[in-house]
Amino acid sequence: MTNRNKKTETPSAHPSRAGFVRVRGAREHNLRNIDVDIPRDALVVFTGVSGSGKSSLAFGTLYAEAQRRYFESVAPYARRLIDQVGVPEVDSIEGLPPAVALQQQRGTPNARSSVGSVTTLSSLVRMLYSRTGTYPAKQPMLFAEDFSPNTVQGACPTCHGLGRVYEVTEQSMVPDDSLTIRERAVAAWPPAWHGQNLRDILVTLGFDVDTPWRELPKKDRDWILFTDETPTAPVYAGMTPQETRAALKRHAEPSYQGTFTGARRYVLHTFANTQSALMKKRVSHFMVSSACPSCHGKRLKPEALSVTFAGLDIGEFSQMPLARVADVLRPIARGESPEPGTASADEILSKDEMRAAVARRVASGGAEHKASPDIRRTTNQSREKQVAAQRIASELLERLTTLIDLGLGYLALDRGTPTLSSGELQRLRLATQLASQLFGVIYVLDEPSAGLHPADGEALFSALLRLKAAGNSLFVVEHDLEMMRRADWLVDVGPAAGTGGGQIVYSGPPAGLADIEESQTRLHLFGDARPAPRSKRTPTAWLRLENVTRNNLLDLEAAFPLGCFTTVTGVSGSGKSSLVSQALPELVADRLGRPIVADTDEESDPLLDAEDIPTGGEITAGMERIRRLVRVDQKPIGRTPRSNLATYTGLFDHVRKLFAETPTARRRRYDAGRFSFNVAKGRCPTCEGEGFVSVELLFMPSVYAPCSTCGGTRYNPETLEIEWHDKNIADVLQMTVDTACAFFAGEPQIMRALTVLKDIGLGYLRLGQPATELSGGEAQRIKLATELQRAQRGETLYILDEPTTGLHSTDSDRLLIQLQGLVDAGNTVIVVEHDMRVAAQSDWVIDMGPGAGEEGGKMVVSGTPEDVVKRGETSSHTSRYLKACMP
Repeated sequence: MTNRNKKTETPSAHPSRAGFVRVRGAREHNLRNIDVDIPRDALVVFTGVSGSGKSSLAFGTLYAEAQRRYFESVAPYARRLIDQVGVPEVDSIEGLPPAVALQQQRGTPNARSSVGSVTTLSSLVRMLYSRTGTYPAKQPMLFAEDFSPNTVQGACPTCHGLGRVYEVTEQSMVPDDSLTIRERAVAAWPPAWHGQNLRDILVTLGFDVDTPWRELPKKDRDWILFTDETPTAPVYAGMTPQETRAALKRHAEPSYQGTFTGARRYVLHTFANTQSALMKKRVSHFMVSSACPSCHGKRLKPEALSVTFAGLDIGEFSQMPLARVADVLRPIARGESPEPGTASADEILSKDEMRAAVARRVASGGAEHKASPDIRRTTNQSREKQVAAQRIASELLERLTTLIDLGLGYLALDRGTPTLSSGELQRLRLATQLASQLFGVIYVLDEPSAGLHPADGEALFSALLRLKAAGNSLFVVEHDLEMMRRADWLVDVGPAAGTGGGQIVYSGPPAGLADIEESQTRLHLFGDARPAPRSKRTPTAWLRLENVTRNNLLDLEAAFPLGCFTTVTGVSGSGKSSLVSQALPELVADRLGRPIVADTDEESDPLLDAEDIPTGGEITAGMERIRRLVRVDQKPIGRTPRSNLATYTGLFDHVRKLFAETPTARRRRYDAGRFSFNVAKGRCPTCEGEGFVSVELLFMPSVYAPCSTCGGTRYNPETLEIEWHDKNIADVLQMTVDTACAFFAGEPQIMRALTVLKDIGLGYLRLGQPATELSGGEAQRIKLATELQRAQRGETLYILDEPTTGLHSTDSDRLLIQLQGLVDAGNTVIVVEHDMRVAAQSDWVIDMGPGAGEEGGKMVVSGTPEDVVKRGETSSHTSRYLKACMP
């Protein structure tokens, strides 16, 4: 089907436009051979329900083609080093300038990556300290790289720039000293046969392996744990200590000769040399971290930390919130002295320079009323330093102002990117682009308003207008209604999701969308569509927290109504996530006896992971009404394509059983495992169930192509011969949730999961859609659907962090119905949310703030939505936005 822009404004209707990007025959993902003209030098917003195809058009087609054209000019051997989007399915695109993508991406799992490095502000700060810092007497000037903890020149020699040191202690390696060595008291030793081998060697060496560890002589304990000796000894596998001693006396032939390794030596050697990420992660648990005694966590060598600017060393400077850094730099940018309490460099020399100048003048017998050449030279040097400080401070201040305007003034330069939300990272990159002064570029942004309070939206819009005013085009995928109203041009994709979408419903100025009846966006943009009013619940019991300390929360008291729907609001950085997503679940989990284990990236280096900060505080009431805790976050449901929607929700288990029960499968004695692409007997032997193979192209990046043996089905031919209702197992995995609902209508166990997935707005996803292709919002809703299909027994606490991220207003309303249903079943739901439509439908609202970072961390107002609107008029940023969404 070809869509020829029946409901599209024609380019000729806007002769004042500098030009249009003309797309013809776009077929990427679910796009249905569409044609569309999009203006350049304009703010263009792509809208549509989740899964409609708007990202396929903006990122999968326009950005991908712009990138492909650029890479054609890059040397082939360099192309393979760059992560490329791929070649889009499109007939032609005319008038397409170079493009820059600013997408929703989580931070790298590496503590060496920080706000300063992402924005490149750290480079300017290092130059500031190098050229204009105050040095101790007789210390030579340091170069900028001497102030970087990520270089050999600058890193603290004790902790190598990590800020932490690691040691392996007896307590870390032997967590339970009531156990014997035979009972695996030395937990740091390897599991399975290797660990048994070390214990058998100790028996041969005469150590007691059957006495509790705490009762062994300290000399023996220290040798077992800390020795660097590696003696070789005969091993008599399976023998008791008595039998081993007897065998040694009679010089019996041993099972083999074994080499002993001390526990600490094993931990350090394994960490340094293993190629297994899992093994590295395992042994890292026995390494105790503490602040570096040399740099006290500042990660730099002493010479760098001895240099100050405005009375601060670079470690202290980088730990301040950006808003306070700007306060420090403002007077310096005006030409005032960087050191507190002193005049400008034009008026007075530094103490060390003055002493040296006076000493030289006295030694030379110079007259007091006449300045010597040394003093004039020193004065000139100070003036040069003053000019440099003013210039660098001005540039830093200009870039910091943009970050502060975007609501990020609460961040610090050394804040690690793993601790940032995807929305915070995108706004950091946006601010960096504002400083780049590029011209004639298309910026493609993915929901820049995500994670942003409406109060911060004005600054975001101003930043986008600055990029446009600089001669660039802005193509923004967005669900925010205010952004749509203020756009120059709307491209509404749909009308529905998946196979029901992929068409251009409308393309033109925002006002024209009001006449397009089939547009679901129109209902919310012009029809004032809101969730159906519901009767609010009255709180009868409370979950009370006292003395909560976490990030910017200091001895906070908080109370959440039980059996209700609560929304926690506040500007970005106000402490919402610190309270709801970190402190609350940790305290509840501890009381339930199931402490939360930090979920770290298996691919990351454990020593570079961001340090987890413990929560302080206690729960003083309400735990008797909570039997279970469920956190529904936006982390991936799997890290490989083998994990998908069907496997995660469990519905694939029931599907495989159906196929195993068919007459043909029974006759061939195929069990349910035969229909898993992770099991050798059923999967394709060539691609091993991946469905694709990697093709090496020498100096060009590797590409992935469907497996030539199975054609991308993942299964071997024998398995595909089994059909249920004329469909094989690969056909089922290709079905969307909507299609599967009709196909499995008579199977209640399968329909339980499918119905919830459809009701929650995920009907467009394929059952076999790999986890790696899902957005954070989609992953969160799949987790929620998995939970919703379970029988509800009540008294469960559900915690969600911004569940409407990535959702069209229509889909948000559907999600809200499901969440309210959980509360109706006797559960408690608490969400962190910026969507005021959700807050307006809540039973209770808690507004955090009043500002961000150090200016936040307090409970500004709490109560029913009506109470917050009334009582928060003067103190709450949320109040006026909430009022506009009230029924």
